[in-house]
Amino acid sequence: MSYTAFPFLIFMIVTSLLYFLVPGRMRWCVLLTASYVFYFLSSKLLILSLLATTVCVYLCGLALGRINAQFALAKKTAAQEEKKILRQRAVRRKKRVVLLAVLVNFGLLLFFKYFNFFGETVNSAFGLFSDLSPVPHLNLLMPMGISYYTLQAVGYVVDVYRGKEAPDRHFGRLALFLAFFPQMVEGPIGRYGQLARQLYEPHYANVENLVRGMEMILWGLFKKMVVADRAGIFVDAVFHEGAAYTGFPVMLAVLLYTVQIYADFSGVMDIVSGVARLFGIQLAQNFRRPFFSASVQEFWRRWHITLGAWLRDYVFYPVSLSKPVLALGKAAKKRFKGHVGRQLPALCALFFVWFGNGLWHGAGWKYIVYGLYYYAIMAAGTLCEPLCVKALHVLRIHREGAPWHCFQVLRTCVFVYIGMLIFRAPSLGAAGAALAAMFHGPFLGGSLVMPDFGAADWVVLSAGVLLMLAVSILQERGVSVRVLVAQRSLPVRWSVYFAALFAIILFGVYGDGYQVGTFLYGQF
Repeated sequence: MSYTAFPFLIFMIVTSLLYFLVPGRMRWCVLLTASYVFYFLSSKLLILSLLATTVCVYLCGLALGRINAQFALAKKTAAQEEKKILRQRAVRRKKRVVLLAVLVNFGLLLFFKYFNFFGETVNSAFGLFSDLSPVPHLNLLMPMGISYYTLQAVGYVVDVYRGKEAPDRHFGRLALFLAFFPQMVEGPIGRYGQLARQLYEPHYANVENLVRGMEMILWGLFKKMVVADRAGIFVDAVFHEGAAYTGFPVMLAVLLYTVQIYADFSGVMDIVSGVARLFGIQLAQNFRRPFFSASVQEFWRRWHITLGAWLRDYVFYPVSLSKPVLALGKAAKKRFKGHVGRQLPALCALFFVWFGNGLWHGAGWKYIVYGLYYYAIMAAGTLCEPLCVKALHVLRIHREGAPWHCFQVLRTCVFVYIGMLIFRAPSLGAAGAALAAMFHGPFLGGSLVMPDFGAADWVVLSAGVLLMLAVSILQERGVSVRVLVAQRSLPVRWSVYFAALFAIILFGVYGDGYQVGTFLYGQF
């Protein structure tokens, strides 16, 4: 059930009415029921995977709580020498519980999402020496949202292990945290401490929440249906007929894919955040104007924020504080004096972050290369930072000045542009061919006007991109467009809302001849 389809609108209205009509203490039940109905309508029996994850983390959370309680009781009567032994024993038992949760949940993810990829890799390796293909190819359907709710589930268990969260003894509350329907398809990846209480507590009808929610939904639909889906027509045509295009059309297709995926992903974040806001629930921010970033590191702190934060807290920190990496750090400081020696342990941990980031995005080598591409840029930038500082000093370039900042933003956009080419191309070979086609052959090799994408589409797309850019510039300068609209008179405010609605109706990509636009990150 797509968020831009008419059935979802009906589903959202019915759910909202039921939520505010039932008694306050039962409202979480409406959200839980609606979430499981939404999931079943979208994935049928694959809902069993979600249930398995929920049962697993619920039981593991209870087990961690029980171990903590037993340790707290035992240490009251234990001698000082025994307390250390009891603590070590409790930590070992808790680590086994966390390991079980990780193996079960990531095992399900690896099976559904990566089994055929790993199987093909193994078969290719065997194919170098024989005709044997030991791993069969399975016709697997990936459960909706498994890449997102798996991370939420593992994050919950780890937080309980660390003592950051108390284990939830209420199965329904934990089930709702993992299955809340607005964030199921593409996130954001929620944290238990930030989201669970909001979902369980009753909220009441509120005009401000209604208006704010509808504003976010309209803006998200505009970005998705008017900008992203229209850009996708041109992008798909160029990438599907790669040999027919060279030079500027290929450059433009990659640029428009960058626009497409940003408008698509940030658009759905606006939609789901708006839907949640209707119920008085605030989801985590997932985008913060990433194309104004002065470095690749900053870009990824502004793009898919919840994924980056999850990888930081549950991959980077554990790896960087592990015994092997700490030992590597000591050896590196002895072997490499100064900046390089200090940075090597962090770069080692960062490798696992970006390998995981690439693999999370998809089952294929191009996704792994995509992640490692950003790792290489960040590692090179970190190691070369002292040289860069010296060069700027010699050249008398002011690091805080506007010209240098503009150069940094432009440089970051170029890096992201190349990364998007790797991400969009069907394969690494196709990405290389597209990159070569930009600089070989006629500069205008291929028409910019197609049967499904004419001059009018260019006008609408350009106007939509310029509007998004103008809003982003205002927001980057600390100006809230929502507040500006709210300060206007009632007729002006509603004129803006209806203008947005009519723009979606008149210029959105939908109807006969078009499929309901699939959200790009829903595939991952």
